[in-house]
Amino acid sequence: MNPKTTAVVLIEYQNDFTSPGGVFHDGVKGVMQSNNMLANTVAVATRAREAGAVIMHAPITFAEGYGELSGSPYGILKGVVDNKAFRKDTWGAAIVDVLKPHPGDIVIEGKRGLDAFPSTNLDFILRSKGIQTVVLGGFLTNCCVESTMRSAYERGFDVVTLKDCTATLSQEAQDMALTHNFGMFSHPMDHGEFLKLLS
Repeated sequence: MNPKTTAVVLIEYQNDFTSPGGVFHDGVKGVMQSNNMLANTVAVATRAREAGAVIMHAPITFAEGYGELSGSPYGILKGVVDNKAFRKDTWGAAIVDVLKPHPGDIVIEGKRGLDAFPSTNLDFILRSKGIQTVVLGGFLTNCCVESTMRSAYERGFDVVTLKDCTATLSQEAQDMALTHNFGMFSHPMDHGEFLKLLS
């Protein structure tokens, strides 16, 4: 795997998920702890950066009042609004300290929905940099990670999803996504497997 044509896309490593006191942390902390996802992701970002891969951060943020969404959101986005999560310029929306962007990292702008492509500059940046392999980790495994995975697959990228760098709201949902869905739209692998291939 050529690091020069590889981008690691880190989806929503924000305090509202990653950190005690975050709006959704209690929901994801069980899976985070079971697979050591935060430490694994730090290792991936560090090693991939050193190898020359592009590190991209894809946070989701909303203005106060969530005017970017419809007046009657439902499903997962209703949960975001009801819990006042990911509000721009708040601690909850900030990227967790251990994964703060480094100089040379790219922060993708405009993510307002589940898939990191439609409302952002992600596709433009990937193509302008000649990226062929998109490597995914983040939250939620069966929501934003899977939506972005499917979209990257449809756009012709070679997609890798890091199984132990993802977390969602239950172990059952985590296992279901990893076992039944990820292999349809990506090369699922543990972070150690990916780092061995990155040379």
